[in-house]
Amino acid sequence: MYDYISGAVSELNPAFAVLDNHGMGYMINISLTTFNDISKSQKNDIVKLYVYEAIREDAHVLFGFSSKHERELFMMLISVSGVGPNTARMILSSLSPTDLEQCIASGNVGMLKSVKGIGAKTAQRILVDLKDKIKLASETLLDSNNAPSAVYDEALAALVMLGFTQQMSQKALRKLLKEEPSISVEQAIKKALKMM
Repeated sequence: MYDYISGAVSELNPAFAVLDNHGMGYMINISLTTFNDISKSQKNDIVKLYVYEAIREDAHVLFGFSSKHERELFMMLISVSGVGPNTARMILSSLSPTDLEQCIASGNVGMLKSVKGIGAKTAQRILVDLKDKIKLASETLLDSNNAPSAVYDEALAALVMLGFTQQMSQKALRKLLKEEPSISVEQAIKKALKMM
């Protein structure tokens, strides 16, 4: 099994990247989180993707991640009955690794069901199977900020409804809550709007 592949990005879109490694192009399926990380690099920069190889009867498919942490979450997701690699990639495209961990740890079925292709049964199965495996990094983040998750959740929902991407909104809100732990929902939304 491959651990990682590094090379220059010869092709990139939100669904896959092609890495040129010594004249060989590897087509690697990616999540939106990884796409956002890679798209920041300049043309011909060397990019490193941690990979998972899914071997099927009709194909060998590579899935790539910008961090080992995201790959670990992907592998946890595909260990759940009924969750295949493409579904796991869809989940990681809809939720950042931190949000996914927080969602599982808090038992938030609604957030998982909001991902395209995830029904109530699958969402429940993911929560039950992975709850004990998830290290709640996001809880540590919120504790260190003394920020109630309700402020974060409400402000995030409002920003997404206003048309901003979930990732951009999350980044702005995390920064705000770190700097101003006791900020209100309304203030968080107003300040986040100025940051984006």
